[in-house]
Order: sequence, then structure tokens, then C-alpha cells
Amino acid sequence: MENFKQLCVWPGTIVGQENIEDFESFFKDEFGVRIKYAEEVLTNPNPGETLEQSGGRNDVLFFVHNEDVAGFAIKRLQMGIRWWEDVVSYNDNSYLYSQEILNKYPVTW
Repeated sequence: MENFKQLCVWPGTIVGQENIEDFESFFKDEFGVRIKYAEEVLTNPNPGETLEQSGGRNDVLFFVHNEDVAGFAIKRLQMGIRWWEDVVSYNDNSYLYSQEILNKYPVTW
């Protein structure tokens, strides 16, 4: 994972363990981008709401190869894929994810 530093979030997406290889191949074939699947997480509810009111969305986390980040920056937008730091830092949506996930993937810039 040495050359895979940019973490991405694809909100509302399900891959499943049995489809990880196909998921990674899709990005290589469709966008010419090397990625590494990280995991899938369920979001927490919005502050002041219950899980029945919001939250529980499945988000896919994956890393983009350092050399492919610039070429993927615009392409990702058409699919609703966001940079991790945009989700949790710039837009203050850190409440969406458990503290365990935030600790596992700290924003380091």
C-alpha cells in the first residue's frame, strides 16, 4: 500500500467481499486508475437523529495510486466519489463515521 495514499469515499455503494477483484479491475479498465479496496462502512445517524431517521448508508472506502490521483480527480466526480479529507474535514462530516474508522484513516496533511 506504499504508493496508495489518497483515500476515497464512494457513498451509498456496496461491493461485497466476493467482488473486490472486479471492483478494482473496473477502475483500471474504465478510468485507467489503479485502486485498492479498503473496506465498507455504515454511516452513523446525523446529530440529534436516530438510526431510523438517518444513517446506515453503506460507503465504500478505497485508495488511489499516487501516480493516478491527478487523472482521477475530475473523473471521480461523475460517480459521486469524494476524497476522504473533503468528507470528514472540509465539510465537517466526521460524525458520519465511527471513531474507530476516523482513527484508522486519519487526515494527515
